[in-house]
Amino acid sequence: MAAAAAASSSGSFFILRGAYATATATAASLKASPRTAFSLFSPHRLRLSPTPSLSRRSVSYVRATGNEEDAAKAAAATADSGASTIFDKIINKEIPSTIVYEDDKVLAFRDVNPQAPVHVLVIPKLRDGLTQLGKAEERHGNILGRLMYAAKIVAEKEGILDGFRVVINNGPGACQSVYHLHLHVLGGRQMKWPPG
Repeated sequence: MAAAAAASSSGSFFILRGAYATATATAASLKASPRTAFSLFSPHRLRLSPTPSLSRRSVSYVRATGNEEDAAKAAAATADSGASTIFDKIINKEIPSTIVYEDDKVLAFRDVNPQAPVHVLVIPKLRDGLTQLGKAEERHGNILGRLMYAAKIVAEKEGILDGFRVVINNGPGACQSVYHLHLHVLGGRQMKWPPG
């Protein structure tokens, strides 16, 4: 795997050469199947994802090095800088994504670090000051409703309408790592209570 870095001006996402060695060693220690492909999507997670011939709902997760809390605090430091986020790049098609739903105001795409068999992010195409839910103003009422309705459409398309969860992480205390309001639509497995 060649060294690669996809970073916004805030320096949020890096894929480092050394991480490949960590992934290989971890997979070997887990006796991972040869049909397993390695994907590193953030500095704090290793995802072992099945090759396309296997079910999307049979994904294994392994905790790798790093600290989500520290990453969230680092992201918060530049939250209101107005800098482009990785989501802006996805909206502009500068970074590829697997789109599940799109209309003129909202984009929904698969999370590259899924926490459930179905994990889709729903974002407004125009940030308009909505870096997090805590920044919402009365004028944002229409887009907030549109995001929730889009979450329902995603659940319907993904076949999880009978049981899904919508999560919004707000600020570093909730481990928000991208400061562009987004909803996580999670499903395809039994959810537990209380969450987190």
